Amino acid sequence: MKLYLDDNSANPLLVRLLQRAGHDVQVPSNVGLIGEDDPIHLAHAVRDKRATVSEDYVDFENLHDLIVAVGGHHPGILVIRQDNDPARDMRPPDIVRAIRNLENAGVPIPDEYIILNHWR
Repeated sequence: MKLYLDDNSANPLLVRLLQRAGHDVQVPSNVGLIGEDDPIHLAHAVRDKRATVSEDYVDFENLHDLIVAVGGHHPGILVIRQDNDPARDMRPPDIVRAIRNLENAGVPIPDEYIILNHWR
């Protein structure tokens, strides 16, 4: 899968694990978008046909809702809910496993807002 990890999720370990799992991964530092606002990250991912991965679930849910409301499309938004609870928060291997589980289930990703925590 083609993925774009925004500033909040661009963990070097996660990038390596996703690449090892066969994903085409891009991060803000690859494309000169470090520190940009969420709409800029999402616009880039849409133009490059990449599903966005982010821990910023509220902002990306709002962006998803806006795109849907105006009849637009996006390659998918995959969010990671972090509760600052080490026992519940997803670590990079959990995220990779959740994406694999999502793909194996055949769930459509384009135009969807998916919480990866549900796919551990």
